[in-house]
Amino acid sequence: TTLLLPRIITTSVSILIPNTKMKLIIVAALMASASAWTVPQVPTAVKAAVAGAAVTAGVAISPAFAGDVGAGEQVFNANCAACHAGGQNVIMPEKTLEKDALDQYLAGGRSEKSVMTQVTNGKNAMPAFGGRLSDEDIANVASYVITTSEAGWDNDE
Repeated sequence: TTLLLPRIITTSVSILIPNTKMKLIIVAALMASASAWTVPQVPTAVKAAVAGAAVTAGVAISPAFAGDVGAGEQVFNANCAACHAGGQNVIMPEKTLEKDALDQYLAGGRSEKSVMTQVTNGKNAMPAFGGRLSDEDIANVASYVITTSEAGWDNDE
């Protein structure tokens, strides 16, 4: 697409503007603004160096789905608590958000990633929230669910 862009711009400008000097000015301006939107590729060697430096410095590179538990609680209360108050499940009582039930019933096991998948896509009676909540909100609620299941929903007060 990068090589095709100058041809499209030049052809479009040629059709609309008869003056050659003006065409050149407009094409140059359009090319300059189009190139401002080009996203540079990060070389693999640079990515590897950054990851290596992080490991050397003792900095953990956390997965993209690690969320904010406090923000997740707010998202949960606003969107999930109607069916899952206190970590329960009013539709399918055996499929709670308790640690053991998540281990047994959650596709992929008890993890933030698995909770994110279920919240995003829904399953059975649970609707998909992928179009309703942002990826950040979903990551936050997943962190809240996993953290609270570890501590016990009875302790969440």
